[in-house]
Amino acid sequence: MKKILLILLASIFFVFMFMNVVSRKQHADLLVINALIYTVDDDNSKAEAMAIRGSRIISIGSTQDIQNHFTSQNTIDAHGKTIVPGLIDSHAHVMGLGQSLTELNLYGTTSSKQIADIVSERASNVKPGDWIRGRGWDQNDWGSATSGKPFPTAAILDKVSPNNPVILSRIDGHAIWVNSKAMELAKNKTDFKIEIDGGKILRNGLGDATGIFVDNAEAVIRNVVPEYSKEEKNGMYNRAFNECLKYGITSVHDMGIDEKDYEIYRELLTKQELPLRIYALISGNGKLWEQMINSGPYMDYIGKFLSVRSLKLYLDGALGSRGAAMIEPYSDEPESRGLITFSPDSIRIITEQALQKGFQVCVHAIGDRANRIALDEFEKASEKYPAQAHNARLRIEHAQVISLEDIPRFKKLNVIPSMQPTHATSDMYWVQARLGPERILGAYAWRSLIDDGNIIPAGSDFPVELPNPLLGFYAAITRQDKDGIPNNASDVTTKFQLSAEGIKDSVHFNGGWYAEQRLTREEALRSFTKWGAYAEFMENEKGSLDDGKLADFVILSKDIMTIDAKEILTTEVETTVVGGKIRYQKN
Repeated sequence: MKKILLILLASIFFVFMFMNVVSRKQHADLLVINALIYTVDDDNSKAEAMAIRGSRIISIGSTQDIQNHFTSQNTIDAHGKTIVPGLIDSHAHVMGLGQSLTELNLYGTTSSKQIADIVSERASNVKPGDWIRGRGWDQNDWGSATSGKPFPTAAILDKVSPNNPVILSRIDGHAIWVNSKAMELAKNKTDFKIEIDGGKILRNGLGDATGIFVDNAEAVIRNVVPEYSKEEKNGMYNRAFNECLKYGITSVHDMGIDEKDYEIYRELLTKQELPLRIYALISGNGKLWEQMINSGPYMDYIGKFLSVRSLKLYLDGALGSRGAAMIEPYSDEPESRGLITFSPDSIRIITEQALQKGFQVCVHAIGDRANRIALDEFEKASEKYPAQAHNARLRIEHAQVISLEDIPRFKKLNVIPSMQPTHATSDMYWVQARLGPERILGAYAWRSLIDDGNIIPAGSDFPVELPNPLLGFYAAITRQDKDGIPNNASDVTTKFQLSAEGIKDSVHFNGGWYAEQRLTREEALRSFTKWGAYAEFMENEKGSLDDGKLADFVILSKDIMTIDAKEILTTEVETTVVGGKIRYQKN
């Protein structure tokens, strides 16, 4: 009997001790255990588990430690899967993505005839007079490497859509292809014979417009295109948000909003219907800029879902349409040096205004002439307001072609080169024909910029490129396409368009296109996480998985830090978490 009593007392003691330990455990809203977590902290450390309360990480460490110290009714068992911080696209167009998911999607088309067939099908299903809109064509993808890749004409679209105006945006958003019906409507408001400052209307031998309008000349047509309703735009935004979350994007730097977009974002924020974080840039010095230069930046201090404290200006066009502003003429069009689409003096004046009012300025500059001008004007503004410029984090968007002598100026002036890795692997097939073998050494020069002490926040420029950040991660570490091209100089000479000089040094193509400019996997991951957070002044809130930071993270199907590079292309996002809430779950 005495023995039974001792056993009973011992049992009660152990139960009491167990309950005491459990009661001392801290409550968490969510536990994540049994994971391979790449924290992207300062030490590139790894962890196994996280405890989350509300929208933030309250502890990160081993699975045993987290389970010993925390209890929760909600647990994600990652079963050894890889977790990375929420991916940040540092240069994208959210409404553009929504439109591309709504309008005709011409991405990947290989001929003007294929596009005409797509337009024909749409024309048969809409009322006469309704506009047909689309995006994604690229004449560089049509025909053979020696065909010259000419721009298409209105006549091609006229045959399939004589009664409906058609407007098809080029993949880079810097040129449009329209039919005669669209030009007919525009001629009622604009004299087609005049030249457009910062733009170009392509013409035939008689001086008539052929149907291609480049950069600022797009406005000639766009002025008569009906605007989407607020309801239509809301639908497009929601489609874009869902697409981002599917690819693990938890934050986007939205490159250019107007007052109507700002109103939609504010309403979504008020209703708590923003499912990911938006760093929105004001588009140009229009109505919204006039409004906000007086009111000052807007920031969601509570949820951190919306910030408007940056201005986006366009200084030149794109390489694909030969609108990028070059110091010397294009190798394949000697009569052209591209287009300056905004006054350099205005860049300086607006930057000075922005510095005084606490706004960041981001300038679109693709060609080496545009990059030099942007650096020059930033330097002048910074010299006038040095205290404000010290942490202004001025940015050049794209920075695709930089004169070698200008590369050191980025670090010297504290200007951030915001770049998109897939631009290099999309353009590599034809860009040397534009630039020649010497000038191209300063193109997509990621390693040169990083070795000089810069960071590179990475983006996709969607819908110019596909929104999946893992494609950018792959491009950054390989500088190859999905088929592993190029692997050597032979690939380049047989498959790529080159200038008359051809290849000067085959070593550039050993294992990739100008392979010496590749990033490491650690750098590529930082470029889509921590460096993106820094570029929007949020490095203390997100971009890495640390105690106290926002619980934005992604569970991947494979370990992108160790698998064969090609396997990255088939890696999928299984779960996307924003602020401790699951926003996407793969079925």
